[in-house]
Amino acid sequence: HVQLVESGGGLVQSGGSLRLSCAASGNIFSIDAMRWYRQAPGKKRDFVAFITSNGVTVYADSVKGRFTISRDNAKSMVYLQMNSLKPEDTAVYYCNAEVRSVSNRSYVGYWGQGTQVTVSS
Repeated sequence: HVQLVESGGGLVQSGGSLRLSCAASGNIFSIDAMRWYRQAPGKKRDFVAFITSNGVTVYADSVKGRFTISRDNAKSMVYLQMNSLKPEDTAVYYCNAEVRSVSNRSYVGYWGQGTQVTVSS
């Protein structure tokens, strides 16, 4: 079984910064792409950022230049550094990872439970 656990959310003023972390644990053989998504109240879950196993990154236009995704393959972790936060960044942030377990030859997508980020104006 594979589990993703996010941490680092909280309340911050507009213009502030937060760093989200996501730890993958369990029967992991390897992790391919890792992603961050977010979901604001009453809205659909939106893509935020993506990083491949060798560090190639892609960002949503709304966060480009303000957010940075990174990963530590040795620790099975992915991070999201969020700077210059705006009230519209308020959402629950979810981690997603494509994981190959020891017992499964295929990569399977897993989600964390989410962490709340609230940006006050």
